[in-house]
Amino acid sequence: MKRRTLLQLGAAGAFGGVSAALPRFAAAAASAPLDELRLDYAYYSPTSLVLRRFGWLEQEFKADGTAIKWVLSAGSNRALEYLNSASIDIGSSAGLAALLARANGAPIRTPYIFSRPEWTALVVRKDSPIRTLADLRGKKIAATKGTDPYLFLLRSLQVAGLKRADIEHVSLQHADGRVALEQGKVDAWAGLDPHMAASELESGARLLYRNVAFNTYGFLNVREQFLATRPNETARVIRAYERARAWTRANPGEAARILAEEAKVPLAVALLQVKLRSDFSQPLPGAEHLAALRAAAPILRDENLVRPGTDLDAAIAALVDTRFARPYIA
Repeated sequence: MKRRTLLQLGAAGAFGGVSAALPRFAAAAASAPLDELRLDYAYYSPTSLVLRRFGWLEQEFKADGTAIKWVLSAGSNRALEYLNSASIDIGSSAGLAALLARANGAPIRTPYIFSRPEWTALVVRKDSPIRTLADLRGKKIAATKGTDPYLFLLRSLQVAGLKRADIEHVSLQHADGRVALEQGKVDAWAGLDPHMAASELESGARLLYRNVAFNTYGFLNVREQFLATRPNETARVIRAYERARAWTRANPGEAARILAEEAKVPLAVALLQVKLRSDFSQPLPGAEHLAALRAAAPILRDENLVRPGTDLDAAIAALVDTRFARPYIA
C-alpha cells in the first residue's frame, strides 16, 4: 500500500474519529517495522485456515522481520475478548457479536467481511419431541454467550413470542454445547458449524429452526488503535485474506479438506459447511451489512445486553468501515 494512498484515505475520513491522526501515525509506522502481527484463526472462518495453512502472511512480512502469531478463537466471544485485551490485533467474529462488543465500549472496527455463512441454527436430538419454537418454553438450551448462536437464540424466541426468561439458558462453549445436547443434558442447542454439521451427520441431530437472515456476517475486526497506527499492515492482511478468499472460492473441496484436518471433523462435515453454508462472494462491508446490523440491533436493547440509552446506530457507524478495504478488493 502506497503512503500517498494512506494519506488520501486519512483525509477522506476512512477511519472516522481516528482519521485526523492517520498521516502522522502512518509516517511513523513506515520507519518502524512491526515486530509481531497477532491474529486469530477459527474453524468458523475457513479462509483464516487457508491463509494460515499456506503461510501467505509469513511470506508477505518475511522481509520486514515481522513474526506472525496465530491464536485459535473457539468462538466470537473469545475473538472479541482477545481483541479487547489487546492479545491480538485482528480477529474474526460474527457481525452482531462485534456490534455488541462495540456498543459496550470495545474499540474495534470492521474493514472486511470474511464470509456470509449460515453457521447457526437451533438444534435438537433426532428423537426429541420438540417440534416448534413454542415447544422450547421451559426447556434447557445451550448457547455460548456473546456469539451469533446466542443472539440467534434470543431472536428466534421472539419469533414464538418467548423471552429469555421463558427458557433455561445453559452457558457452554460451542463444542461443549454439542456434547451436552447429544448426552441429553440440554433439550436444545444453538449450534455453530462445524460442530453443528458434525452433530447432524454423525448423531442425526435435527435443525429445529433455521433462518439465514438471523445469521449475521463474518466480520474481520481490527483494534482501532492498530488500524490507525498500522494501516499499511492492516491493508496487507486484507490483501492476504483476499488471496485466501479467491483460492477458497476456486477450490472449495480443498478448503473443506483443510477445515476437516484442522477441526478434526470428517470431510463430509467440512464440505457441508464450506460448500453449502458459506458464501464468500462479498468481502467489502457495505449497505447490506449495515442494514443487517440495524435489523438485528434491537435484540441487544430488548434483552438488556447494552447499557440503557446506548446509541446503536452510532455504534454501527463506528464499527463498520465501508471504505478502507475498497482499494484492495477486486
